[in-house]
Amino acid sequence: MSDIKKVFTANACPRKFMGRGRGGVYVCVLVLIHSVAAGPYTQAIIAGPNVFVSGQIPADTKGNLIEGSIADKTKMCCENIKGILTEAGVAMERVVKVNVFLDDMANFAEMNSIYEQYFAHKPARSCVAVKQLPKGVPVEIECIAYNGMGHAKL
Repeated sequence: MSDIKKVFTANACPRKFMGRGRGGVYVCVLVLIHSVAAGPYTQAIIAGPNVFVSGQIPADTKGNLIEGSIADKTKMCCENIKGILTEAGVAMERVVKVNVFLDDMANFAEMNSIYEQYFAHKPARSCVAVKQLPKGVPVEIECIAYNGMGHAKL
């Protein structure tokens, strides 16, 4: 059996994340093979045809922060996003919006060189400098994807 475990039941999410909205049913997605959440939230929420991926930090599957350059850390964030979207049945090319958080804009060019390898289709993006990120990491990336076919895979 794979290390991947998906949970799509009410037991997987706090009640406040379950229910019906104008866009359809909100479904919680937990993808345990990817990085462990740094707080009380899920890695992604499927709401109708959209997948909202929580901010990913450069952590491995056990939640350990990786060492290395900003490029290495950006790659880990992007790999985590890619894995979560794959489990939701949505390709990276379906990402429509990305938010990048850096603790130092001096790292922008190095982050961007890796970012464009994962998001060559150029989704809308914001990149902002923040004073501090969870666990003291220098980069965090979140995104919204649209599968274009009604509802993301359940």
